[in-house]
Amino acid sequence: MQIDEEQLKKFILDGGLVSRSDLELSLKKAAEKKQKLGNVLLSEGKISETDLKRMEAFVLGIPFVNLVKQKIDLSLLSLIPEPIARNYNIIAYKKSDSGLEVAMLDVDDLPVIDFIKKRSGFKILPRLTDTASIKSVLSQYRQSLDVEFKNIIQKESTEFENSTKAESQEGEQEEKSEKDLLAMAENLPVVKIVDSLIFHAILQNASDIHIEQGEKELTVRYRIDGILHDAMVLDKNAGAGITARIKVLANLKLDEKRLPQDGRFKKDQDGEKISFRVSTLPTFFGEKTVIRILKENAHGFSLESLGFHGEGLERIQDSLKQKTGMILATGPTGSGKTTTLYTLLEILNKPEVNISTVEDPIEYQMPRVNQTQVKPEIGLTFANGLRSLLRQDPDIVMVGEIRDGETAGLAINASLTGHLVLSTIHTNSAAGAIPRMIDMGVPPFLITATVKTIIAQRLVRRLTPNKEKYFLSEVEIKNLAKVIDLDRMLEMLKAENVVGKKDTWDKIPFYKPVKSSEFEDGYSSRIGMHEVLKVTSSIKEMIIKGSSQDDIEAQAKKEGMMTILEDGMFQAVLGVTTIEEVFRVVSE
Repeated sequence: MQIDEEQLKKFILDGGLVSRSDLELSLKKAAEKKQKLGNVLLSEGKISETDLKRMEAFVLGIPFVNLVKQKIDLSLLSLIPEPIARNYNIIAYKKSDSGLEVAMLDVDDLPVIDFIKKRSGFKILPRLTDTASIKSVLSQYRQSLDVEFKNIIQKESTEFENSTKAESQEGEQEEKSEKDLLAMAENLPVVKIVDSLIFHAILQNASDIHIEQGEKELTVRYRIDGILHDAMVLDKNAGAGITARIKVLANLKLDEKRLPQDGRFKKDQDGEKISFRVSTLPTFFGEKTVIRILKENAHGFSLESLGFHGEGLERIQDSLKQKTGMILATGPTGSGKTTTLYTLLEILNKPEVNISTVEDPIEYQMPRVNQTQVKPEIGLTFANGLRSLLRQDPDIVMVGEIRDGETAGLAINASLTGHLVLSTIHTNSAAGAIPRMIDMGVPPFLITATVKTIIAQRLVRRLTPNKEKYFLSEVEIKNLAKVIDLDRMLEMLKAENVVGKKDTWDKIPFYKPVKSSEFEDGYSSRIGMHEVLKVTSSIKEMIIKGSSQDDIEAQAKKEGMMTILEDGMFQAVLGVTTIEEVFRVVSE
């Protein structure tokens, strides 16, 4: 169903949607850029998406549907899985004797139409729609699944609770045997509850599931975009079965409740490979379980999409051209260090180089990269793994984390002997990585000889496109000046052409989140705030002299380093996030 550009042009002119002169200019640009006329008109704001889609539908001779206020039954929605609907902008909205009507943004996407046809068994009738309709219906997935999820949990947990309560009322105080726990874990209601908890967490893009045993209840929480949200509260008696089920999945000891345990399991969901890292911890009222969700197929990041820009981006690109030395990523747990390293590896991953890694865990699988999983229980530590892989003739080495002096020493030696080494280290700032390495026993002269670039980072939540503009008041500008050098910040913004040369803080727009049914906080996904410290000759001298972390940071700022807080302000000025979100993350 190809759109005839000439017909589209005629209908747009006849409808008076765009003037002839504007249309001719857009046609010229479309020819120069080899783009579709509709895309050029949209990007230049000369036509609304809804009007364009209506015209395209008219040209193709198919209906245009508006689903913004239309409530669609869950049984119909479920014919297309939510990830497919979201990724390919396709919604099943009506079923009749003639077939299944699906609303799409691109009716030329034949592979998706064929996939839905095979999956549903219906003849597919494509209809054109707009982005507003797609977004409106996607929010219904979550609302409908919330209700379905709660119904499953309530029904199944009630059934399970009744059986466990009966046992507890009989005065059964002794520890359950492994056989009893296994039977409990294979109980159908428990299996359904755990499957629902995991499915719902993936659907909401949660990074972690927390299952916490309290005195009177069992609380389930999801970490979404770095923030914990209550997902469900169950009867405390449901805890033993749910924990047992997760232990079975992760191949942990069922009858071991006194010691912490760690395990893993994998599953496929809608064609996506997902790994789960499980940790159990004994607490006063029972075991707490945390499941980390890792999407193995996640790839295709770029440094720009992670939030790098300007001088910091150039410094990283320069460091990747080096054949030897170390690039370090620092920050607290969950700040995106590993994702940054994988992105760097993806850039470096070329046929002429051999890349080897030692990781715990392997979070993303990369083609043509030799990835080794640390297994301390059998003696395969970071240090031992690194020592072995250096015999494998690598050009580039990635060490998941430098945790001790032995690993640090081996990484330093690897960079001295002709390898480019990438690794992470736990510190709060880029400058803080230097005293941390010295504390591990690495001599300062070896740090200056090997460490090229240190990246520190945090993650902030992104605002959704539906956001509210405002300007800072005098009082807000004064308060902001107490924690950040606004003159320096303004110069950096002007240097990157983010604001005009004559702009002042009271003329620069900022944004606030706007809550919606789809995004209850007004935020969706996250982006990085970074500081990129280049180990220059002057900083090398300071390291040798034993200068303090603050002095090193001050010198790095003089040499053009943007701090994490300043980079956060940069993202706020761009309208990517809010000032409040930046300070929430930086003050953590």
